[in-house]
Amino acid sequence: MNPETKSSGTSLLGVGALGVLACAACCIGPILAFLGGLGVLSAVGALWVPALAAVTVLALAATAWVWHRRRRAAACAIVPGPVDLGLPTPPSADGHGRLPQ
Repeated sequence: MNPETKSSGTSLLGVGALGVLACAACCIGPILAFLGGLGVLSAVGALWVPALAAVTVLALAATAWVWHRRRRAAACAIVPGPVDLGLPTPPSADGHGRLPQ
Protein backbone atom coordinates (compact mmCIF):
# COMPACT_ATOMS: atom_id res chain seq x y z
CA MET A 1 0.00 0.00 0.00
CA ASN A 2 1.28 3.41 -0.92
CA PRO A 3 1.62 5.79 2.11
CA GLU A 4 0.89 8.85 -0.01
CA THR A 5 -2.51 7.44 -0.99
CA LYS A 6 -3.43 6.81 2.65
CA SER A 7 -2.45 10.31 3.76
CA SER A 8 -4.26 11.79 0.78
CA GLY A 9 -7.44 9.93 1.79
CA THR A 10 -7.05 11.12 5.36
CA SER A 11 -6.51 14.71 4.31
CA LEU A 12 -9.53 14.49 2.00
CA LEU A 13 -11.60 13.23 4.91
CA GLY A 14 -10.29 16.08 7.08
CA VAL A 15 -11.16 18.68 4.41
CA GLY A 16 -14.66 17.18 4.11
CA ALA A 17 -15.17 17.30 7.88
CA LEU A 18 -13.93 20.88 7.94
CA GLY A 19 -16.40 21.77 5.16
CA VAL A 20 -19.27 20.18 7.09
CA LEU A 21 -18.35 22.14 10.22
CA ALA A 22 -18.10 25.40 8.26
CA CYS A 23 -21.51 24.80 6.68
CA ALA A 24 -23.05 23.98 10.05
CA ALA A 25 -21.56 27.11 11.61
CA CYS A 26 -22.87 29.24 8.75
CA CYS A 27 -26.40 27.85 8.75
CA ILE A 28 -27.01 27.55 12.49
CA GLY A 29 -27.64 31.30 12.94
CA PRO A 30 -30.67 31.60 10.64
CA ILE A 31 -32.06 28.29 11.91
CA LEU A 32 -31.82 29.44 15.53
CA ALA A 33 -33.35 32.82 14.62
CA PHE A 34 -36.30 31.10 12.93
CA LEU A 35 -36.85 28.75 15.86
CA GLY A 36 -36.57 31.60 18.35
CA GLY A 37 -39.12 33.67 16.44
CA LEU A 38 -41.45 30.70 16.28
CA GLY A 39 -41.12 30.26 20.05
CA VAL A 40 -41.85 33.93 20.72
CA LEU A 41 -44.92 33.86 18.46
CA SER A 42 -46.27 30.76 20.18
CA ALA A 43 -45.70 32.34 23.60
CA VAL A 44 -47.53 35.52 22.56
CA GLY A 45 -50.33 33.42 21.09
CA ALA A 46 -50.64 31.46 24.33
CA LEU A 47 -50.89 34.67 26.36
CA TRP A 48 -53.45 36.27 24.02
CA VAL A 49 -55.78 33.29 23.50
CA PRO A 50 -58.79 34.91 25.24
CA ALA A 51 -58.39 38.15 23.30
CA LEU A 52 -57.92 36.30 20.01
CA ALA A 53 -61.00 34.19 20.72
CA ALA A 54 -63.07 37.33 21.35
CA VAL A 55 -61.79 38.95 18.14
CA THR A 56 -62.66 35.77 16.21
CA VAL A 57 -66.21 35.69 17.60
CA LEU A 58 -66.71 39.38 16.76
CA ALA A 59 -65.38 38.87 13.22
CA LEU A 60 -67.70 35.90 12.64
CA ALA A 61 -70.69 37.84 13.98
CA ALA A 62 -69.87 40.83 11.74
CA THR A 63 -69.52 38.56 8.70
CA ALA A 64 -72.87 36.88 9.39
CA TRP A 65 -74.55 40.29 9.80
CA VAL A 66 -73.11 41.60 6.51
CA TRP A 67 -74.19 38.46 4.63
CA HIS A 68 -77.69 38.75 6.10
CA ARG A 69 -77.98 42.41 5.08
CA ARG A 70 -76.73 41.72 1.55
CA ARG A 71 -79.10 38.79 1.02
CA ARG A 72 -82.06 40.80 2.33
CA ALA A 73 -81.17 43.78 0.12
CA ALA A 74 -80.86 41.53 -2.94
CA ALA A 75 -84.22 39.87 -2.20
CA CYS A 76 -85.95 43.25 -1.88
CA ALA A 77 -84.50 44.71 -5.08
CA ILE A 78 -87.01 45.24 -7.88
CA VAL A 79 -85.82 44.83 -11.42
CA PRO A 80 -87.76 47.27 -13.68
CA GLY A 81 -88.07 45.23 -16.86
CA PRO A 82 -85.95 42.91 -18.91
CA VAL A 83 -82.29 42.63 -18.01
CA ASP A 84 -79.75 43.09 -20.77
CA LEU A 85 -77.15 40.37 -20.44
CA GLY A 86 -74.93 41.82 -23.11
CA LEU A 87 -75.21 38.76 -25.31
CA PRO A 88 -75.33 39.12 -29.07
CA THR A 89 -78.77 38.63 -30.61
CA PRO A 90 -79.41 37.10 -34.01
CA PRO A 91 -80.59 39.51 -36.69
CA SER A 92 -84.34 39.82 -37.06
CA ALA A 93 -86.39 39.92 -40.23
CA ASP A 94 -86.52 43.72 -40.23
CA GLY A 95 -82.69 43.96 -40.08
CA HIS A 96 -82.40 45.82 -36.75
CA GLY A 97 -80.57 43.00 -35.00
CA ARG A 98 -83.16 42.47 -32.25
CA LEU A 99 -85.89 39.94 -31.95
CA PRO A 100 -89.45 41.23 -31.86
CA GLN A 101 -90.84 41.49 -28.37
